[in-house]
Amino acid sequence: MESGVPLCTTCGEPVGFSSNGEVFVACHECSYPLCKPCYEDELKEGRGSCLRCGASYLLHETEDVDHGDDHGELRKRVTMAAHLEDSKDNGVHARNESSLSVADSEANSESGNPIWKNRVESWKEKKNKKNAAKKKIKKEEQIPVEQQMEEKESMDAGQPLSRVIPISPNKLTPYRAVIIMRLIILGLFFHYRITNPVDSAYPLWLTSVICEIWFAVSWVLDQFPKWSPIMRETYIDRLSSRYEKGEFCGLAPVDFFVSTVDPLKEPPLITANTVLSILSADYPVEKISCYVSDDGSAMLTFESLAETAEFARKWVPFCKKYAIEPRAPEFYFSQKIDYLKDKIQPSFVKERRAMKRDYEEYKVRINALVAKAQKTPDEGWTMQDGTSWPGNNPRDHPGMIQVFLGHSGAHDIEGNELPRLVYVSREKRPGYQHHKKAGAMNALVRVSAVLTNAPYILNLDCDHYVNNSKAVREAMCFMMDPQVGRDVCYIQFPQRFDGIDRSDRYANRNTVFFDVNMKGLDGIQGPVYVGTGCCFNRQALYGYGPASLPALPKASCCSWCCGCCCCFGSKKAPKDEKETHRDSKRDDLNAAIFNLREIDNYDEYERSLLISQLSFEKSFGLSTVFIESTLMENGGVADSVNPSTLIKEAIHVISCGYEEKTEWGKEIGWIYGSVTEDILTGFKMHCRGWRSIYCMPLRPAFKGSAPINLSDRLHQVLRWALGSVEIFLSRHCPLWYGYGGGRLKWLQRLAYINTIVYPFTSLPLIAYCSLPAICLLTGKFIIPTLSNIASVWFLGLFISIILTSVLELRWSGVGIEEWWRNEQFWVIGGVSAHLFAVFQGFLKMLAGIDTNFTVTAKASDDADFGELYVFKWTTLLIPPTTLIVVNLVGVVAGFSDALNSGYEAWGPLFGKVFFAMWVILHLYPFLKGLMGKQNRTPTIVVLWSVLLASVFSLLWVKIDPFLSKMDGTTVSQSCISIDC
Repeated sequence: MESGVPLCTTCGEPVGFSSNGEVFVACHECSYPLCKPCYEDELKEGRGSCLRCGASYLLHETEDVDHGDDHGELRKRVTMAAHLEDSKDNGVHARNESSLSVADSEANSESGNPIWKNRVESWKEKKNKKNAAKKKIKKEEQIPVEQQMEEKESMDAGQPLSRVIPISPNKLTPYRAVIIMRLIILGLFFHYRITNPVDSAYPLWLTSVICEIWFAVSWVLDQFPKWSPIMRETYIDRLSSRYEKGEFCGLAPVDFFVSTVDPLKEPPLITANTVLSILSADYPVEKISCYVSDDGSAMLTFESLAETAEFARKWVPFCKKYAIEPRAPEFYFSQKIDYLKDKIQPSFVKERRAMKRDYEEYKVRINALVAKAQKTPDEGWTMQDGTSWPGNNPRDHPGMIQVFLGHSGAHDIEGNELPRLVYVSREKRPGYQHHKKAGAMNALVRVSAVLTNAPYILNLDCDHYVNNSKAVREAMCFMMDPQVGRDVCYIQFPQRFDGIDRSDRYANRNTVFFDVNMKGLDGIQGPVYVGTGCCFNRQALYGYGPASLPALPKASCCSWCCGCCCCFGSKKAPKDEKETHRDSKRDDLNAAIFNLREIDNYDEYERSLLISQLSFEKSFGLSTVFIESTLMENGGVADSVNPSTLIKEAIHVISCGYEEKTEWGKEIGWIYGSVTEDILTGFKMHCRGWRSIYCMPLRPAFKGSAPINLSDRLHQVLRWALGSVEIFLSRHCPLWYGYGGGRLKWLQRLAYINTIVYPFTSLPLIAYCSLPAICLLTGKFIIPTLSNIASVWFLGLFISIILTSVLELRWSGVGIEEWWRNEQFWVIGGVSAHLFAVFQGFLKMLAGIDTNFTVTAKASDDADFGELYVFKWTTLLIPPTTLIVVNLVGVVAGFSDALNSGYEAWGPLFGKVFFAMWVILHLYPFLKGLMGKQNRTPTIVVLWSVLLASVFSLLWVKIDPFLSKMDGTTVSQSCISIDC
């Protein structure tokens, strides 16, 4: 006001000046102070009258502002209103009509006029918002950037590290509805099949019905565990902001386990690439330890690991400097991509070229070691210092441990610390059971507990390298999340493979299992353990229960364990002691020890008593250092342990007699009793109440190699099926094991039952695949003449099968070709490997006869996917080849019979031919595998198959059990004529 410019009564700002330099006046009648922006807002909102006197605003020609077309129309409306009002009042302005003074008008406008009141309130609200925004910006400018970052980190600290992504109801609801519909149709279908037998071919009809019932049960076991599939998403950035603050790193340590046996069958270069990818993982170096188990005590493995440790000094800093993926050099340098993409450092090309040259020199040194190892000297191998290699006899040698890298080992070329790398070869002596891979893994559990004792263990096969350097962080997003990780026993990653042909002829990728079945299990109690690419909670391997397991009171705990109530006898037991025991004890689950929380509540003296009273030594073995490590839930080596004695203690825990009279392999560690120890180990954990999690990052965490030729693939499937049969015949069979605790969910149990009974499907499958040929050769059929209602049931069954598959592919994202390959190999494996696994399993478990099917390889001359065309003779090839020959012969015989019989025979022929073609199409990849690249089937396979098919056909003609009794005379006459 001192400058002569009034303040706007609306916003409090100066009203400003007009274009001619004078003070801006909105109303020329009363000179009501209104600034130019508020005046424009009045016009925009359609209010053309003065707030004080009610007179219409006279728009200033010199002050008009370009408001666009909308505002032009507004100007017309305001001007027209002014003329109308003037003409109405006959030249008398509305101000003259007012009996109120200016002051009274202003006062009454604020209190009495609701329109004016609403306008003032809206303007005040806008002004307050503007002022608050200005203050906030000014305040943020005053707060230091570091403090703002800390506040953001504190907000992230309370957020979850992962989340569950449910399948869309639009995809899942129809899928479930079709499953229920298919179940109802199955019931109606079987009602028709059982109540309408085929009298003329009763044995065939009965066989087909039994097979179909078995297939229906198998479908139920496989389908319902996929009822509630889920997906998960992790937040690695939140993990870093929560546990990595400045120099402090709160990420949990992880021990990697890599197992190998024979370096001539498992090339050392492949194992070395796996080790290098682990050492260069995107994780703090002091938090990673890599343990390599050499169960063949081969000097070649030891020397190649020494070379690998030296090359890691160059490779690890190169990977971390340029953030390359994958960090296995063999697979990184063989990528057919633009390796300069997203690389901005000028030195990258030069250093990459130098690193590739160093790697090629490293490969030459490894190849030289392999060439030298092809022929073992008569006196055995000798080390560089002239002493004999302790592992010259792989069945009789002492335990060996060598630490190559780590805290006291060599640093990289830039002077930084490297992760710990430890070579381990457990002791072996004649007369001891060593339990193959499961025994080797348990030895690594004990060695790592003594040396590093990381709370988490990640195991990999020697041919599975780390494809995603952040894979460990992905796992820690679950394990280190206090809301999720308390009850998680392991994180299972899907298996992905390199070097598989584009069509994936033999379903090596197992996409349906890893992308459909495992997602379904994750929605129940978690995926099964598949042997590699799995991050374990160490406490779960020790036989402890999850944190949610009810704690047992001290008094009842001690009295139940040893009957010694003097230590804690003064403590009163609760009234529901039996109920607490039933919920807390794991005796019904054959568990080793109690929940870890029960022991943490005691002091040192009480803990020492408990260690003896709970028979920890009988469970874990005679090693106080190791037993103490089992009680450290967060890992780490105890302060009381002398570092100089750790190696000696580690040698002690891998001695061949350490596990005798302990719970190792029974309730602790990897479980013995099956060649598929992975399924058994995960099953025991789920029975104790743990849950597992399935983690599928966008970039596959790990990649491995798979056998792509037919014979090796069938042998792999044979081993898996044999392990399932062994579990079925053991005390750990899911059909009757683990009911006492009630911690294994029913759908999860169905999934485990399916994993151990699927090999037995081979018996009805091979019978069912033989039925089309029998029907074509005999002229009989397993289905009577269909009525209208029967046609509806058959058609409904086929439609429901197709819809189930289509909707399953829809929510899982699996391609139709991958699904079809899986269906084909289900039949191929079922009539070959699974069949042999059933007989071999019964011979091994019941008669003690261990039958091995040897494989003899032929050379291949093809560079690209040459292994795909390699043929290796094995007896597994005989049953499916016989089925193909028999069905092809049946089709030819059926058409020949129809040509001779006339028009009426063609109708029934189509159903039989369709049945036979179903079998042949499923066995088509097997047929291509037999023919090889040159489309030639090996002579021995042809001879065996033709011989079996001929014998089967002759026996059928001789016996022919499907002729009716009315033709008895004809039969006898024909038989006599044949004999003559």
